[in-house]
Amino acid sequence: MNEIRYDHHFNTNEWFIVVALFVGTLMLLWLPRRFPKKTAGVYLMCGVFCGFFFDHTLSVYPVSYYVINDSSRFEAMDFVSHVMYAPFSFLFFYLYDFFRVTPRYSLAYILVWAFVSAGFERLCESVGIFHYRLGYSLYYSFGIYLVVLSIWVILYHVLKNYGDQRF
Repeated sequence: MNEIRYDHHFNTNEWFIVVALFVGTLMLLWLPRRFPKKTAGVYLMCGVFCGFFFDHTLSVYPVSYYVINDSSRFEAMDFVSHVMYAPFSFLFFYLYDFFRVTPRYSLAYILVWAFVSAGFERLCESVGIFHYRLGYSLYYSFGIYLVVLSIWVILYHVLKNYGDQRF
């Protein structure tokens, strides 16, 4: 088993999070408006919620399959790393709507995004944001991405068809 060596300085992993969040925010501001504000807010929160939920489900004791950033304790930069996912989730919904992906091609879209997500996670692992333990690997995350992205496609269709209705 590999021993995790923590560093306690503001270095590569923290800078990666800051830059990714900055670039993602610029992308959000640059893209033409496509959704109502409430819907856009939901799409942004999907990334934050899912990142927070799965990171804290898989990285806390008794399971603790991986450690986030420089410590096993929750730090402010861990919160920022969850906010970093918001622009990516928004881009998922934005491009799904922009390309008018039909249900027939949704599986292909989900697969492409699962590979993109796994690639991004691999990049995060290489800069020290994730430290895997107890045999956890990117393959498990890929399965989680498939489930989450499938749920997001269902959410997209529900909001598109019923989002403005009042019950």
